[in-house]
Amino acid sequence: MIIVRVALDLPLHRCFDYLAPAATAADVGRRVRVPFGRRSTIGVIVELPAASEFPPEQLKPVEAILPEPVLPADWFRLCEFCAAYYQAPLGEVMLSTLPAGLKRLDPPQARPPKPAKAPPPPSPAPALTAEQAAALAAVRAAGPGFHPFLLFGVTGSGKTEVYLRLIADALEKGGQALVLVPEINLTPQLEARVAARFPGAGLVSLHSELTEAARLRNWQAAHSGRARIVLGTRLAVFAPLSELALIIVDEEHDPSFKQQDGMRYSARDVAVFRARDGKVPIVLGSATPSLESWANATAPEMRGRYALLTLKERAVEQARLPAVQRIDLRKEKAEEGLSGILLEAIEKRLARGEQSLVFLNRRGYAPVLACTACGWISACRRCAANLVLHLKDRRLRCHHCGYETRIPKACPTCGNQDIHPFGRGTQRLEEFLVERFPDARILRADRDAAKSRKQWEALVEKIHAGEADILVGTQMLAKGHDFPKLTLVGVVGADAALFAADCRAPERLFAQLMQVAGRAGRAELPGEVLIQTQYPDHPLYAAVVNHDYPAFAATQLAERKVAGFPPYGFQAMLRAEAPQMADAIAFLASARAWPGAEAHPAVTLYDPVPMRLAKLANLERGQLLAESPSRPALQAFLGEWRQAVETIKAPSRLRWHLEVDPLEF
Repeated sequence: MIIVRVALDLPLHRCFDYLAPAATAADVGRRVRVPFGRRSTIGVIVELPAASEFPPEQLKPVEAILPEPVLPADWFRLCEFCAAYYQAPLGEVMLSTLPAGLKRLDPPQARPPKPAKAPPPPSPAPALTAEQAAALAAVRAAGPGFHPFLLFGVTGSGKTEVYLRLIADALEKGGQALVLVPEINLTPQLEARVAARFPGAGLVSLHSELTEAARLRNWQAAHSGRARIVLGTRLAVFAPLSELALIIVDEEHDPSFKQQDGMRYSARDVAVFRARDGKVPIVLGSATPSLESWANATAPEMRGRYALLTLKERAVEQARLPAVQRIDLRKEKAEEGLSGILLEAIEKRLARGEQSLVFLNRRGYAPVLACTACGWISACRRCAANLVLHLKDRRLRCHHCGYETRIPKACPTCGNQDIHPFGRGTQRLEEFLVERFPDARILRADRDAAKSRKQWEALVEKIHAGEADILVGTQMLAKGHDFPKLTLVGVVGADAALFAADCRAPERLFAQLMQVAGRAGRAELPGEVLIQTQYPDHPLYAAVVNHDYPAFAATQLAERKVAGFPPYGFQAMLRAEAPQMADAIAFLASARAWPGAEAHPAVTLYDPVPMRLAKLANLERGQLLAESPSRPALQAFLGEWRQAVETIKAPSRLRWHLEVDPLEF
């Protein structure tokens, strides 16, 4: 009898042994249907062990060894790395990376690939700038093998053209290219450019908005080699590519690359491991690199782990970086949150037939509804957060748990009918701008206005077609879009992030401001950015005005070095949630009291505390930070600690997870 060891999609750090008389070594990597408890499930054969810890008579037989595809060895190594580094069960890792169609008991019928159409000729490549040519030459000179590059290029400097040239190199050598982007909304524009440049390369995309059939079809095209280019969001980092020759991570700093549930991995970091394991070059691109990547390229302590490539000038000859000014709200009066200087600047653009963007990263009409008589506010009954007023829908909504209710006609506490919205969101700005500029075409771009990819594409098409004069938008509009007629960006409500408790808040704010500023003046027309603030002398705003990321990064890295924060320290967060905060904190306290921690002096365990959003969806949440100046020391600790935590007795409704390299505190 042949024993097969199978990884199953279960929250258990072990695999399971079954009997399969006809199994051979060639079946490692195949999917199997096996019994588990009272049901059948799909797993992956990971090994044919010589013996099992259980006698043969206790092992159940495999119900079926499923046909193609056989999962490749490099995919196995990638999953094993993720399971070890992120302290996740191997079966959960493996099965979570596969399309749903490969995990069903009734697998879909294999569909033949669509007949290839004769390609429209490829679009011509533009002439390279001197900086682009130098960046390409540096990558090419490195030769074959693992070489990590950080492509630091200001917005509009032509990073995408560098990507396209490198993809062409990979294809000419017979290889496949993997291109990762942080959000689905960034894929259509980039997908169109890649498809136009490489019409015969079998480009496929992988992201969460694909139908089950489309995702399976595209995954199979990548696995079989029919697709030579794969473009996708974070999950695409696990796409099976047997001839991988290049990895590109665009907007590598973006927090969307971090998975926030299940296995909490960083697709950027996993991509670096995959490039090293596969001995291929990887290019991380950004106008505002993550401080970790910037340190890897510039900090003496990191010994040049990444090679730095720099694009300082915009690629369009006439285009210049926009002029950035600060509007001091301590001196300037604001009407519905917009200063006279900003309103006057919008008027000038309307007169010239140019577009303006008013940027406020807060959707809805107002952050809260309140009673001036008794102090009642529209708090969420399920979360430690306020219900946001959505006036057009006549609803109050929680942007954390999704709870919503009607807008009350009077204060629920005292009956006062004089209840008011406080603060402002994109809907309120839109309403004011419609009144202020009645002849202007005003378009709001946020997740309420564009809930699907199709709606978003239609909205972007309107902007490109010149069917909008004033845009009111959130960060959805800040990334990766070229609007030639957009010459003015007004930033509203950015100050709140200046004093956040999270050490990464300044980094996120700077990146956001530089991104949205980069939307202005990307073509021949000059751009201008106006930042409204109560703190015009803040160093962060000074760095934005000067477009000086290196100076900002140097200041931030110096602060983090003193504090021992990443990249000079390494962290993991144990989080627990329960109906009662006392239960969550007690569980975390038990984890902190683990006696084995004394054998790991390089690791510091802090006291358990409530999370910043202490209640979410009726569950109270706490967290406990583990920190070390050594990544290997932290990893050695986490493996033992997790096993100890699994033995802690806890209330039935308590749930916990361990997150390595957390982004939020």
